[in-house]
Amino acid sequence: QVQLVESGGGLVQPGGSLRLSCAASGFSLDNSHIGWFRQAPGKEREAVSCFSRSDGSTYYADSVKGRFTISRDNAKNTIYLQMNSLKPEDTAVYYCNVVKFFVGGGLYDYWGQGTQVTVSS
Repeated sequence: QVQLVESGGGLVQPGGSLRLSCAASGFSLDNSHIGWFRQAPGKEREAVSCFSRSDGSTYYADSVKGRFTISRDNAKNTIYLQMNSLKPEDTAVYYCNVVKFFVGGGLYDYWGQGTQVTVSS
């Protein structure tokens, strides 16, 4: 089955840390853009961090720079988002995203089911 399965969300106190995982099944993460997005109640979905297959560059939203780190484990076919020094404003549903580019042309946009992160004392 082709899917992205997220885990690692939960309730954490301000200043705490969480690591989100996103395991891909049914396809390889090779030749893909990867990223994490989030959506807070009443707000639009926003990009948190993305990694480009084109030039290897990494993007972080200004609000998370220095606190969040995106990474990937090709052997496990998994993407991670390490979140440190969490703030209440980081509370949102977090989604992983993979844009897979296929040999011969074409691409497909995969999304995880979302995992809730709540930062509160």
